[in-house]
Amino acid sequence: MLRHSDIWRGIDRLAREHGLSASGLARRSGLDPTTFNKSKRVTREGKLRWPSTESVAKILQATGATLGEFASYVTDDEGGGVYRNIPLIGLAQAGSEGFFDDSGYPAGDRWDAIPFPDVGDTHAYALEVNGNSLVPVFRDGDILIVAPQANIRCGDRVVLRTRDGGVMVTSLRRRTARKLELQSLVHAREEHAVSTDDVEWMARIVWASQ
Repeated sequence: MLRHSDIWRGIDRLAREHGLSASGLARRSGLDPTTFNKSKRVTREGKLRWPSTESVAKILQATGATLGEFASYVTDDEGGGVYRNIPLIGLAQAGSEGFFDDSGYPAGDRWDAIPFPDVGDTHAYALEVNGNSLVPVFRDGDILIVAPQANIRCGDRVVLRTRDGGVMVTSLRRRTARKLELQSLVHAREEHAVSTDDVEWMARIVWASQ
């Protein structure tokens, strides 16, 4: 059941996500600045006052949020369920110039975007698997969510880019100061090592749409 407090929590979260107070969100949306004040949420008689459909529509238009995104802010788990638009490209494009900066963060304006729950990394991005080279672990069309700032441990699945522009999806078996020992995702017994000097960046896969 949708509760009065849920809707108001969603409005407050939407405002915070855009660096605004409830009053600031109302003002940006062309509403009276006091529309979303806490004092307006209950009448003097103690009756619950709900925001109007029109006011919700206006704040979505002003912030560019979708109805689905707003619904995620309404969830009961404080701080959870928040969706963001994160950059998306095909895995085959990841080796091309201009998509990443030197730190392995998304760069340029050629990315698409998809909504995805916040993973706690402002540089997170999505890669769409192209073809069947990673079957049976990942299939054509699967989405991989990558968090460049996430800690990487042995056994984690990662995306790695070498200095010659090659990109691979693999598993980190062991890491030393001089080399990375990698485990193939497709062939269980296939292992190979890469010199750390040859690695441009490596980032952890934190979720996949398998």
